[in-house]
Amino acid sequence: MGDFTSDGTGSANKEEMLDLFSNYEVGEYFDEAVTSEDGKPRLSYEETVNYFSNLTKGDMDASLRSLERLFLKQGVTFTVYSDGQGTERIFPFDPFPRIIPADEWAGVEAGLRQRIKALNMFLKDIYSERRILKEGVVPDYLVKTSKHNRSEFAGLELPHDTYIHICGTDLIRDNEGTYRVLEDNGRCPSGVSYMLENRLAMKRTFPDLYRQMGIEPVRNYPTELLKTLQSVSPRQQDTPVCVLLTPGHFNSAYFEHTFLAQQMGIEIVEGRDLTVDNDRVYMHTTNGLVQVDVIYRRIDDDFLDPKFFRRDSMLGVPNLMKAYRAGNVSLVNAIGTGVADDKATYAYVPDMIRFYLSEEPILANVDTFLGGREDDLKYMLENMEDLVIKAVDEAGGYGMLLGPYSTKEEIESFRQKVKANPRGYIGQPVIQLSRHPTFVDGKLEGRHIDLRPFILTGKETSVIPGGLTRVALRKGSLVVNSSQGGGSKDTWVLRDPATFPAPETPTN
Repeated sequence: MGDFTSDGTGSANKEEMLDLFSNYEVGEYFDEAVTSEDGKPRLSYEETVNYFSNLTKGDMDASLRSLERLFLKQGVTFTVYSDGQGTERIFPFDPFPRIIPADEWAGVEAGLRQRIKALNMFLKDIYSERRILKEGVVPDYLVKTSKHNRSEFAGLELPHDTYIHICGTDLIRDNEGTYRVLEDNGRCPSGVSYMLENRLAMKRTFPDLYRQMGIEPVRNYPTELLKTLQSVSPRQQDTPVCVLLTPGHFNSAYFEHTFLAQQMGIEIVEGRDLTVDNDRVYMHTTNGLVQVDVIYRRIDDDFLDPKFFRRDSMLGVPNLMKAYRAGNVSLVNAIGTGVADDKATYAYVPDMIRFYLSEEPILANVDTFLGGREDDLKYMLENMEDLVIKAVDEAGGYGMLLGPYSTKEEIESFRQKVKANPRGYIGQPVIQLSRHPTFVDGKLEGRHIDLRPFILTGKETSVIPGGLTRVALRKGSLVVNSSQGGGSKDTWVLRDPATFPAPETPTN
């Protein structure tokens, strides 16, 4: 790897500078920051590489300590359930930012807008006319057998025909650098608070670099989210009453729940804080009952109403579904969006785009084999050691087999699971996710990454520039989920100089 240092800062000798890339290997992967041809930084990364190369080890150590203190102070945590103890941890953060040029982002944003439009049209259709099913574009069995199908809510009129108001679409880049959609998170997507806190941390820790780069802001997400909530209020009033419904402080994303409620200036509530009377939802306050118009729910369908779904749920609100059916309260996201969240349904999104929009998909899917299709099932069972096998209803890196990295016993166990429940599994080729320079013991090493942009849809659609870049911190790992040892980076979408000549100024 070449020496990227520019002229020194004048405050340190060259031998004191960080030796970032001395052993950096691009390897066989697409590297976001470094070209494989000559090992030089890509144009969009040159300033950032020079900046970090001109820091001393002492400067960098101090910056890392500052970042850690900031995350501790802000309480940026998540909960790991897999360790059997529900351990709460500081969310791991890498300070070398991911950078996306403006023209590149424009294509990604257009693809995300196209995709969310088609997904909402699909959900409205399957709960009303069912045209896409009748015409055989999407098989009827796929919807009927989806765990999240809520046919009992068919025909319900929703404001702006929107089911998925908040979507976190996971993107990867393959060996050619092509963006591909890995999955759509359309129920209760999480992670946006880490995106916002990552940005704040970088602005405070590396303000000079941030200023000189000219980066699209993300700080308006809470404002855009509140506008989205208010736009789907069933009552026409100047300030609809919106609340965030959380399962409580034991939930892995509770930090995010409190953070977003505080940023939007709305109440965070648990099920016991709400009551239903005369098919309307009310919130208990010190001044009495206040009618609620919109519930941003961070609870899955099954736990929302113990009188309608799971009777053992202590998290929801009795008779909430009566108020919802009566059109007196909006739920964000709507009931039944999980059909579009199903990993088997994912395979048909390109067909949805063609069917509803008469357009070709801008963002490609990953090739997907469905256990519910006879030929696909045969291929999956015979080639499991070469595939990624995923349970269609799992998330967070659970219920997944990475064939090439699994033992014969693990593969055989999954083979039996797939045979027993073919509809419940999909198979995909192993995609070697793009890699990105990541700080490891004071130097940069390549680690695999993905990207979760956030799309808001109500009366209008808003795509937040960038999103949450997740990093597989374990060397060689392809699993980026925080519950599986992953971390995150700030994602910088560069401004188009023709449209935004002035860079954003850091604020405290």
